[in-house]
Amino acid sequence: MTDRQGSFDAPVEKVAVHAPAGTVVGRRTGRVRRFPGIPFAEAPTGVRRFAAPVARARFTEPFDASRPGATAQAVPLFTTTTVPEPSVPGDDVLNLGVVAPDTADDRAPFPVLVWVHGGGFLAGSPVSPWYDGRAFARDGVVTVTVGYRLGVDGFAVLDDVPANLGLRDLLLALDWVRENISAFGGDPGRVTVAGQSAGGGAVLALLSSPAGTGRFHRAVSLSGVTLDVDEAAARAFLAALGDRLGVPPTRAGFAGRGVADIQREVIGLRNERNDGPIVLGPYVGDDILPVSVVDGLAVHGRDVPLLLGATGDEFDGATAPENPHPSPDAAAGRATARAAGTRLTDTLFRAVCPRVAASRRAATAGTWLYSFEWPSPALGGATHCVDIPFFFDLLDAPGAARALGPNPPAELATRMHADLVAFVHGREPAWARATGGHGDPVREYGRPGAAFAADTTGVFDPVVHGPLVHAVSEAAKEC
Repeated sequence: MTDRQGSFDAPVEKVAVHAPAGTVVGRRTGRVRRFPGIPFAEAPTGVRRFAAPVARARFTEPFDASRPGATAQAVPLFTTTTVPEPSVPGDDVLNLGVVAPDTADDRAPFPVLVWVHGGGFLAGSPVSPWYDGRAFARDGVVTVTVGYRLGVDGFAVLDDVPANLGLRDLLLALDWVRENISAFGGDPGRVTVAGQSAGGGAVLALLSSPAGTGRFHRAVSLSGVTLDVDEAAARAFLAALGDRLGVPPTRAGFAGRGVADIQREVIGLRNERNDGPIVLGPYVGDDILPVSVVDGLAVHGRDVPLLLGATGDEFDGATAPENPHPSPDAAAGRATARAAGTRLTDTLFRAVCPRVAASRRAATAGTWLYSFEWPSPALGGATHCVDIPFFFDLLDAPGAARALGPNPPAELATRMHADLVAFVHGREPAWARATGGHGDPVREYGRPGAAFAADTTGVFDPVVHGPLVHAVSEAAKEC
């Protein structure tokens, strides 16, 4: 018997893949093969800690990748998070996981989805059960989840340290995919890079970078951000962090403290200073990001189709998790706030969509927008991260019931996941392309009473268009 995720009631058995990187041992359950912990780079320790990543040497013996690899997150950003984000101890944090259909599947070679996790560039985990690729394997897609350096180790602006080490990690992981994924049944000529929140921002950064050219062929950004970290603000934060740690804000100073110690102090300092959700992240002014992400998108990645969008409420949910019964007044207030265009959701997330579409107006490849509108009864809105189980078609994932309530709509997950699978397989979305102007069509998912393909909601930039000039449809006003 199979469930709707395509897994089987079958014993787990070992399976080996012989790739250019060496022999990799994973496990097979039914028709799904998993290799959750494959190092793609040498461990970033010692002299490599604040240096560009170095490709992992070829395995001379079979490498056991059947267990999740170490995570760059040593300390979670919050006590509880919507997405389960386990931390796995260890130094070998530059690893990736592969979930692939069985080699007997005659649809091979399969397109590839490379997933970049979120977490504000400070935290997050690539081994979250919400990122399991079993539904993609069922639908003929190889999924790769990537770990990258975070916080100070990944994005500190320090003298004698290459900027954007976290993005450099992702670029090297994409090189590994290009060179090795065919051994797992994947097609290196059909690679889609996707991510959510900071991961979605990383996707946009890679798409805008000259270094990203040729490394992937399609892109998906869920609730992506395009904040450009200010060097002066970053150095001021690092100076304050050094004071807390009792070290100079230099490469040598931070290298003398453990990753966990630094992450704890970053979180403490961030909470004290209230610097906002992004205090360390992609830096503009080096060879990876020579210009801002929005400006770079007008020049680079013009031949890469892009699907991007946001949730309707992001960080502006109507209730707290401990009060899972929003009132009718809460829904009305949410609609009023949307119409005003003054919410954090609009400014930080939804405004990214028209800006990116406008910057790519002259691109040869299309840009398509979506809006996730299903209000979680547990959180009182279409809040940040609640769309992930729908995109992955994993409504039964651990922690999903706590975030989504007891009966999330399976048909919505089926439709959203099918749209994403079709995009990864190379098909053009069924709705019209966006250009960044008023009235851009947007695929709307999950508004009560709306069709799955209701192309009715305009997503507008409150900075460009003015906070009260939202030409939203009457259907959207009823949300």
